[in-house]
Amino acid sequence: MIAKLKQFLTSHIEPISAEEQAKHLHLAAISLLLEVVYADETLDDKEAKLLPEMLAASLSLNPNEIATLIEEAKTIQGSSTSLYEFTNEINSQCSIEQKQQLILAMWKLAYADGALCRYEDQIIRRTAELLHLKHSELIQMRNAAISGQPNG
Repeated sequence: MIAKLKQFLTSHIEPISAEEQAKHLHLAAISLLLEVVYADETLDDKEAKLLPEMLAASLSLNPNEIATLIEEAKTIQGSSTSLYEFTNEINSQCSIEQKQQLILAMWKLAYADGALCRYEDQIIRRTAELLHLKHSELIQMRNAAISGQPNG
């Protein structure tokens, strides 16, 4: 009976295209980055400039596409109830290395204004935990962000 129900449900769900899947992943990652940007309740000019630059470098999208994704992510992030909904998407699609790069980007944004606030630190640590990264990986990415090296 359960097998028939599962078969029925899977046959009536339209598969998500690769483009849609990539967009969901991008929105999840950008939402997590926005969590860091807004953690200290101020949007520093350096943070505001760094986020689109990071996205342009990592996603190979044009500025208009990046601006659209950021606006969509702001809406999603603003109505989210937890980090889990974003990290779950990332866990389902990303490798350990990609998760590490996301944490590195979060650290870079946190340090962009020259000061790390405790809320930024908490969000990054909680995100790393939800992404199943080791504490040593978290520290390695933090040190890389501080030193300005790509991979620590």
